[in-house]
Amino acid sequence: MATAAKTKAPAQKRKASPRASKAAAAAPEAETHKLRIRVRAYEHKILDLSVKQIMDTAARLDAKVVGPVPLPTEIKRWTVNRSTFVHKDAREQFEMRIHKRLIDIMNPSPKVIEALTNLNLPSGVTIDVKMV
Repeated sequence: MATAAKTKAPAQKRKASPRASKAAAAAPEAETHKLRIRVRAYEHKILDLSVKQIMDTAARLDAKVVGPVPLPTEIKRWTVNRSTFVHKDAREQFEMRIHKRLIDIMNPSPKVIEALTNLNLPSGVTIDVKMV
């Protein structure tokens, strides 16, 4: 009986095509900065007025604006007994809704940032500003 050992040639590895490396080197990344503004409020009407004020300020200074994007409404619920002792079946339910919007300003100039920091928005509106 003859046993023949079969030997396979090692699989050849593919080399990256020269086109891909040249294309990656030829296209330098343009650095883009975003000013990401998250606006939160309990009342949606006040929130929409604040967002409109932010959008008008950015548009007046010729900034490229993306949004407003409505984010999911956060709902917090509580159930409370109406009475203190025996009446377990009598309960009240409360909820608090937090409405959110997201606005991105692409490549903001210093004038845009200064104008947005000097905005006078109504009370009850919370703003988070990040540079991304």
